[in-house]
Amino acid sequence: MSAARLRAWLQAQPGTVTYAAAAAALGLQPPGTIAQVAALLETLMAEDAAAGRPFLAARVVSRATGAPAPGFYQTAARLGRADVDAAAERAALPGAPEAPKPPA
Repeated sequence: MSAARLRAWLQAQPGTVTYAAAAAALGLQPPGTIAQVAALLETLMAEDAAAGRPFLAARVVSRATGAPAPGFYQTAARLGRADVDAAAERAALPGAPEAPKPPA
């Protein structure tokens, strides 16, 4: 299992995906499938931080909350982005839909 494979899969998705969907797409098997996805996402976040890119990992969300898990924010803080906003990260990703423009 590689972070590069997860990156390619996430880049091909049109929007957010759940941790379970990411695990299934990667063919991960229990036990610990979500933990395996989380470890790969941490690798992606470190790569993105080093390259000055928005966090692609912001696209992966909990089915229950619709937001990234607490580990996303903890990793972001460890990487020097304590004030990260997942929605803003998703909006800054290449291919993200444009924000609606206010009426003129």
